[in-house]
Amino acid sequence: MKKDRKVVLDTETTGMNFTGCFYENHRIIEIGAVEIINNHITGNNFHSYIFPERSIDKNAFKIHGISSNFLSCKPKFSEIIVPFLTYLDNSDLIIHNAKFDIGFINYELSMLKLNVKNISENCNIIDTLSMARKIFPGKKNTLDSLCTRYKIDITNRTIHSAIYDAKLLAKVYIFMTNFQKSLPIFDNNVFENYLSKKAYSKHARSKILLATEHESISHKNYLKYMMNISGKCIWLTE
Repeated sequence: MKKDRKVVLDTETTGMNFTGCFYENHRIIEIGAVEIINNHITGNNFHSYIFPERSIDKNAFKIHGISSNFLSCKPKFSEIIVPFLTYLDNSDLIIHNAKFDIGFINYELSMLKLNVKNISENCNIIDTLSMARKIFPGKKNTLDSLCTRYKIDITNRTIHSAIYDAKLLAKVYIFMTNFQKSLPIFDNNVFENYLSKKAYSKHARSKILLATEHESISHKNYLKYMMNISGKCIWLTE
């Protein structure tokens, strides 16, 4: 069977530039990536903190809690680029709000002045934010909102973390892609097989409660009673 390899990716940065390109003059400080093969999370992850060679904005620090002092002994982007690009090779990239992360990665690549194409030219980019807006139009589609919607535990997500958020997004993506498939409701055998797939959450299965014999008898007696008092003909089925 052909291996369907996808990489779920997230980054944390020193901040954002709100005048022009949001990535210009800011740097990536953490990359987290999670591998999915044939719709299963493999555990083969890529994770690295990065020394950005500049300070971190106060507002950015409030979001991810990563300090300049912590990063002072971490590798530069140029030192992790080879293993990073090797990890991404032969995969689709899954990113929430892809424009943000792809912009930062391409900016980092441009500063290295290497003969490396933009990430979007090397990888097929799948933006889960765009997907979510089509599946849940008019609703809030942040990562937190999607996790809550799919009953994915986010109690430990007190601050942003590239690797932790990539792990959450990997679970979200599996739910999103399974839910997009049409349900074969007219074929019970196929439907049962669909529900039995591991990727389909137990939370998505609806429990069907059938009426007891006593409840069925009570219901029929009620219909007979209503027929008598209304004078209308009500057909009863056995």
